[in-house]
Amino acid sequence: MTKAFVFPGQGAQSIGMGKAFAEAYPAAKAVFEEVDEALGQKLSTLIWEGEIEELTLTENAQPALMATSMAGMAALNAEGITVSDAEFVAGHSLGEYSALCAAHSLTLADTARLLRIRGKAMQEAVPIGVGAMAAILGLDFEQVEEIAKQAAEDGVCQAANDNDPSQVVVSGHKAAVERAIALAKEAGAKRALLLPVSAPFHCSLMEPAAEAMAQALSEVSMKRPAVPVVVNVRAEGESDPAMLRNFLVEQVTGSVRWRESVLWMAGQGVTEMWEIGAGKALSGMIRRIDRSIATKAINDPDGAKAAAGEA
Repeated sequence: MTKAFVFPGQGAQSIGMGKAFAEAYPAAKAVFEEVDEALGQKLSTLIWEGEIEELTLTENAQPALMATSMAGMAALNAEGITVSDAEFVAGHSLGEYSALCAAHSLTLADTARLLRIRGKAMQEAVPIGVGAMAAILGLDFEQVEEIAKQAAEDGVCQAANDNDPSQVVVSGHKAAVERAIALAKEAGAKRALLLPVSAPFHCSLMEPAAEAMAQALSEVSMKRPAVPVVVNVRAEGESDPAMLRNFLVEQVTGSVRWRESVLWMAGQGVTEMWEIGAGKALSGMIRRIDRSIATKAINDPDGAKAAAGEA
């Protein structure tokens, strides 16, 4: 079977994630130690023993989820599976950084530091309470895009995440997002609800954060990835480091085209997708996008061993 490795984004975090990897595999433990050192913070203690409210802060959640994904990769490596066993890697929003790290385009320490900068910059771009995000369930991307345009009469409202055929997320000024919720319900959405996020990600309000990431990314080395990275803003594979850098900047204000990314990989012959890291959210999305794609969630040592045994 032709595989892709995929990496989760914000919202997948939980207290204790990755701890079983660290206890079972010395290389996974070393991942958390290197991230702690790169950030000058015992992030691993927060991940395993802290309060979920603190872990969920964007500047903590982003490097924490990446560290957990890279601990999962370390576990797979210990079981004899490498990134070269995949045809492509992809990640949802911050997961794209995990994908680049897994494919050896970015170092682990640089990835941790970039995500700390990204998390802080995204949080600081818009004052708390000014922006919002909402999930629209039961309408397709084109319908939600049109609703977002109507809702943006005196503020920003954009389709931010095209997650799967039945779930699109909008982002922007709170009043405009609330208008989009009302319009979506009128249009027959099954559900339309505000998300518990601290900033309106993936819309033009994030422009200050995009500028911060352009500066931060200009100061790190990026190598050609071991396998192509399917980027959020283009929904196709890319291996050129200069282009990948540009797309990471564009991604801060651009839409996460996850549904299209999965379909593009399927069109390239991918029949199996392994979700590496915390939770199973992407696996659920993938099944709703294309039921013919087999999924595996590798979020603990048993998952890594089982995947290696079947590979």
